[in-house]
Amino acid sequence: MQNVLNALRALEEVAARQPIGVAELARAMELPKSTAQRTLATLHKAGWIQQTGNTPTRWALTTKALLVGRQATGELGLRDVAVPAMEELRRRTDETVHLAVPEGDRVILIERLETSRPVRIVLPLGQVLPGHASANGKAVLAARPDEAVEQYIAAGLAGFTEGTITEPDALRTELREIRQRGYATNGGEWRTDVSAVAAAVLGPDGLPVASISVNVPTSRMTPESRADLGAQVAEVAREVGKSLNRLHATQQR
Repeated sequence: MQNVLNALRALEEVAARQPIGVAELARAMELPKSTAQRTLATLHKAGWIQQTGNTPTRWALTTKALLVGRQATGELGLRDVAVPAMEELRRRTDETVHLAVPEGDRVILIERLETSRPVRIVLPLGQVLPGHASANGKAVLAARPDEAVEQYIAAGLAGFTEGTITEPDALRTELREIRQRGYATNGGEWRTDVSAVAAAVLGPDGLPVASISVNVPTSRMTPESRADLGAQVAEVAREVGKSLNRLHATQQR
């Protein structure tokens, strides 16, 4: 039983910290390095994790973990609807496009379509994105009721870069602006090299079920391109929401 518990805990740690090495995992789980190594080997053999190719060896989730999560939350339908629209958005912009879903106070990256440009933003699937310091997170937060926003703020606003919004009133103002213009922005607020625009995908109840973002190296983002990309991602998110709601209505018949 303890081996099973260790494997499940290790899977959660990999998801939260990926890519992660054996020494870091052992420290996080407070286990001997040899035990952490055996647990990683077991998860790898079962197809849940894979090596990233870095030296020393580091581990990340495989699509098997994401598939199980999607089946549990109904995200397969979301992905089926969203990916074709995301493909068109990537074609028009030639920038990396992400699909993320809310999970409690967290926002999780579940799909990535990459740009053909050599300088690009690469985040691993399963990456946890901060609600107040990422475009995807702010898009989801802005689409939630005020009481949910206040609960998020009450938990504390961690700083990641000098640009992170850490003052509650500043975040409230930012969220009001996002609602007015229809998309969220991130200008190096989580990682200085990452800038993005994102818009929430709304479900039948008007609450956010996902967000779609266009992600650009900060060096390539200008005020003009930010406004253009924001308008495009907002339109795509609206269309995906409409299609998803039509699918939901059909399934309820």
